[in-house]
Amino acid sequence: MIGEQERVFYDGYWIKTYPVPADSLEAKKRLIEALTRRLFNHTEHGLNIPGTRLTEARQSYQSETDPSRRRVKGAMLAGALFNRATDIFRKLVDLQSDGVQINSDDALMRECGQCLLDAMGLGRFVLHRSGEEGIDELWGEPFRAFSIPVEDFFESRYIKIGQSMRDIDRIAEAMVANCTQIPAFSNIEASIRDFAHAAKIKTETLRTDPDIFDTWALLVTAAERLANFAPQAHVPTSNEAHQHNLSDGLQLIRSGRDLIFYIARARTPMPKSTREYIERCETYLKTGWAPMTPAPLPG
Repeated sequence: MIGEQERVFYDGYWIKTYPVPADSLEAKKRLIEALTRRLFNHTEHGLNIPGTRLTEARQSYQSETDPSRRRVKGAMLAGALFNRATDIFRKLVDLQSDGVQINSDDALMRECGQCLLDAMGLGRFVLHRSGEEGIDELWGEPFRAFSIPVEDFFESRYIKIGQSMRDIDRIAEAMVANCTQIPAFSNIEASIRDFAHAAKIKTETLRTDPDIFDTWALLVTAAERLANFAPQAHVPTSNEAHQHNLSDGLQLIRSGRDLIFYIARARTPMPKSTREYIERCETYLKTGWAPMTPAPLPG
């Protein structure tokens, strides 16, 4: 207990906990529905295909030969599979509420599990809404919620939250370590650290938490202050190795802000994007120029 709040310790962070619901079909249904909504909220557009169109989605994917279009259709098929699984689970819960005994080896239970498993296998085709990388963790969560006790699932989420906080700190440290060595950005540290702190609070806070109003406002205003940062006027001296491009520096800071936002909202680490962003910060300090990043997906 820390300040009358129960917390658990993972990856070096004390993370806020929430009550674990009873392990029942009803609890799993609500959990899988929430995870499916969350999944579509953070991935590229156009994947929320109704479960009733599963056969069409599968046929379109299997008949596609163009690699790029096949990737997109594979992602759409994954979306249809998730929705079919959610539809089945919803019906099973309705039957159980009517007094029908549902066993773990029931044919519909097996079909639901297979849909989730197939969707998870197709998760490699799905990109984050930023277009930078996939978030495979999100695609595995509904299947884990289906196949393991609810309490164990909650524990797995706390582990991912700890890893997300770790990546937020890694990104913030890279921004501070590299940008503050450049005279024009030497006073940016406080804004970066305030934003990272707010992002970690958001990462551990559920949307249903009464604190979400203050938490979200804290995060958004900290992000605005960082985005509105103005470089200091600086006249380069003859012994400076590089004259840093300030437009690149500002874009790099905003890219870091966006990446931290993505991680905090998804509550899932983005290791590829984090690693590449840190490399971009180091390149900017050394050369004065920051490599470009992929453009966000349309929509």
